Amino acid sequence: MKEYLDKVAKCYQHFRYLWREMTGEGAYDAYLARHSRDHPDHEPMSERDFWRARADEAENNVQARCC
Repeated sequence: MKEYLDKVAKCYQHFRYLWREMTGEGAYDAYLARHSRDHPDHEPMSERDFWRARADEAENNVQARCC
């Protein structure tokens, strides 16, 4: 039974990771990882500031694309 539950948990984690990558939810986590690697001496943006900056960037740099 434990092996089955471990497989279910692993499947759920994989699905969650893929879903977050497809929807963009993992962008802040990726930002934090890159920021801590490249700029350890600076405080990272808060999650709210990150999403605001991302939305502003998308608004100011509109590109004609289908996706």
